[in-house]
Amino acid sequence: MDIGQAVRRLQSGDRVAREGWNGKNMYLVLVPGSEFVVAEDKPFGMADRDLVGKQVKYRPHVDMFTTQGDFVPWVCSQSDLLANDWEIYDG
Repeated sequence: MDIGQAVRRLQSGDRVAREGWNGKNMYLVLVPGSEFVVAEDKPFGMADRDLVGKQVKYRPHVDMFTTQGDFVPWVCSQSDLLANDWEIYDG
């Protein structure tokens, strides 16, 4: 499938990956947006003390599950954008 189809699958709750990715067991997920009050002992509070106690909007975004077992924010490359080897990741 192409990137447009992959995005629609993410929006439906599926995990997607590229067949051509070198790292195995890597996939993408759509992280839904949320709103919350920033706590001092949580990541946003530790990153920016001025936000502590304030309501923030955390927008939806795409994260990648890496071969190391971590999640990281993902940005589409030119190769990913034009690829036609996207597939649903079923683990």
